[in-house]
Amino acid sequence: MELGLVGLGKMGGNMRERIRAAGLTVVGFDHNQAISDATDLADMVGKLTATDQPKVVWVMVPVQAIDPVLTELAELLSEGDIVIDGGNSRWTDDIRRAELLSHKGIKFVDCGVSGGVWGLENGYALMCGGDAETVETVMPIFTALKPEGEFGFVHAGKVGAGHFAKMVHNGIEYAIMQAYAEGFELLEAADIVENVPEAFDSWREGTVIRSWLLDLMVNALKEDTHLDKIRGYADDSGEGRWTVEAAIDHAVPVPAIAASLFARFASRQDDSPAMKAIAAMRNQFGGHAVKGAAADPSYATPPVKH
Repeated sequence: MELGLVGLGKMGGNMRERIRAAGLTVVGFDHNQAISDATDLADMVGKLTATDQPKVVWVMVPVQAIDPVLTELAELLSEGDIVIDGGNSRWTDDIRRAELLSHKGIKFVDCGVSGGVWGLENGYALMCGGDAETVETVMPIFTALKPEGEFGFVHAGKVGAGHFAKMVHNGIEYAIMQAYAEGFELLEAADIVENVPEAFDSWREGTVIRSWLLDLMVNALKEDTHLDKIRGYADDSGEGRWTVEAAIDHAVPVPAIAASLFARFASRQDDSPAMKAIAAMRNQFGGHAVKGAAADPSYATPPVKH
């Protein structure tokens, strides 16, 4: 089977290698010509020469680049060809994009991909959405990418279902990581556990909280015991927000996921305005000490009596 692969970054480049290792032909395109197999999208599509099957193009680009790529592909592909969006797209956009391509007779599959930089070695967990016939056509690609064994792939439903499942997956990931992070902070602060990394390491077998994320946490602690080399800043790529928004739309309570998302927002504030307000109120009602800002270290508002 042949396919074009657009985007050869950390994920896409490794995916190309894994698919090729399974015996499939991959023509990759990236704006970085040093790693690209084609000069542009037209050249990539032109190199898909098999006549006994539809052309398949897997798009693995940042979310802001997907629409321009699909618009160009719509002019390059033919009726019956297939586009797979493997990026972290919002599921509602999948429906719009599928409709756009359908006017040209081009079929669309959305596929959430998890596995990160370890996917080349371990395989990628795949969550796809689309009609059954189209998914079956591209199944050799999914088989090449997924982990060995019975797990790691789901045809979640119609178009949009794959990215919706991946969105919820990432929301759960936010909450799990937040729990490990809070546990780490408490162990460090308590000054009773003498070796925090070994405590985390001991949980990797025989406990109900063992997971791959825990393994990765242990790896990080082995490299930097107190995480002194890392700034306490955590970005979000969108899926956590979308999960909370979907929960609101469906009136489903997701307090752990929501709290983990807001914790990431808090991490970006070097001097939290909300915490300033809380400190000021505590000082006003109870005379609690206030730490002065760098601009005025002598600041200490006397409490107002009522």
